[in-house]
Amino acid sequence: MTWRSQNNEPFTLISVEKSEPPDGNQGADWVHYRIAQGPNQISGFRRGSLAAARKAAKEIVANLNERRSPKRGRVQLTQSRKPAKAGTA
Repeated sequence: MTWRSQNNEPFTLISVEKSEPPDGNQGADWVHYRIAQGPNQISGFRRGSLAAARKAAKEIVANLNERRSPKRGRVQLTQSRKPAKAGTA
């Protein structure tokens, strides 16, 4: 599998599970999530409930996949009214 073909795969949510706090942090309400795109993985931590962290991770996946969409981009805007002529009030 080449680098380009790996990047053609969508991002997917691999896991969301309760976790110990990351180094340098305290608290008991930490959640660890993992997102993958082919062999590439994103690992993150979030504080809060498991349900809230799962929802946030799903939003991250949706946003990452939206950024990959070829339909994304600037729309050509057209002017609907002609501008007023100079000197006319």
